[in-house]
Amino acid sequence: MKSLEMTRFDARLTKEQKEFFEYASKIGGYRNLTDFILRAVQLKAEEIVEKHNQILASKKDQEIFFEAIFKEDQPNLELKKAYEAYEKLLNNE
Repeated sequence: MKSLEMTRFDARLTKEQKEFFEYASKIGGYRNLTDFILRAVQLKAEEIVEKHNQILASKKDQEIFFEAIFKEDQPNLELKKAYEAYEKLLNNE
């Protein structure tokens, strides 16, 4: 099994913050304050990254969509054949 390299992170809190976080940790069923804080930070980081990636994907999708719409290229042979087959289906119904 590959061991994980660990590093330290220090943060300064007010006494009230620490007490509140410890209380939340206990009622949340966490072993200790560190586990609670790490889990909360991990979840929030994942949420932020996911939202960021969705924005990037949607912007890229918009670019692809509008490029396809405003591009003045003519349809290729496959698209013309598909259109003809579609028209035949409509006319036979």
